[in-house]
Amino acid sequence: MHSLLRSRRLLPRIGAIVLYAALAWFSWLMWRITRQYWPIRDDVAFLEIKQDYIEILHWKTAFFVHVFTSMFVLAAGFTQFAPSLLRRWPAVHRWMGRLYVVVVCLVTGPAGLIMAFYANGGISSRLAFGTLATLWIATTAFAWRDALRRQWMAHRAWMFRSYSLTLSAITLRAWKVAIVALWHPHPMDAYRIVAWLGFVPNLLIVEWLLRRESAFKPVRASKRPVSAETPIPLSGA
Repeated sequence: MHSLLRSRRLLPRIGAIVLYAALAWFSWLMWRITRQYWPIRDDVAFLEIKQDYIEILHWKTAFFVHVFTSMFVLAAGFTQFAPSLLRRWPAVHRWMGRLYVVVVCLVTGPAGLIMAFYANGGISSRLAFGTLATLWIATTAFAWRDALRRQWMAHRAWMFRSYSLTLSAITLRAWKVAIVALWHPHPMDAYRIVAWLGFVPNLLIVEWLLRRESAFKPVRASKRPVSAETPIPLSGA
């Protein structure tokens, strides 16, 4: 029995370690992609297929701002979900959270919105990336609002939604690799598909997890022993 209980305690820790390792690996891949653009060049990687827009100053500025700040957002957001960091260094948690909010709402989010108007794949892709940027800014702003109000559960929920959109930079590329490997579609068709797949499943999974968590809370609360100080509701109350 003791070994069974011990294994049940270890499973969530192992799952968390695997999750953090996967996130670290994908973040490293993102860093490799970002590094291609430094020193600043306009003829490498993704920019090779954006030569029609390279002379549009606000698009080019938005692109480099988005590329070079997204890594900071990925790292800063990651720290917000580490309970040990919150317990031991709450000030670090708060300042990294502020950095995350400022960069998403005022820097890389608006840059992503500008880029959305010039996305490859026509109206479908532009609508997808425009929706992503708008939701990213909005969910982050709501998380900040609830933190200021000290509504911590609502703040946590909005941060989960916001960071799921931050992770779209990773999931979009993962979906692209999977789709190309399995179906070999036309590159532009694949781009239109992953523009939506990059963030919609992330949001759906987060919403499912949040609803599942809230559904289990009354069950857990009902299992607590009733003490003499615990008020017992009247029938029908």
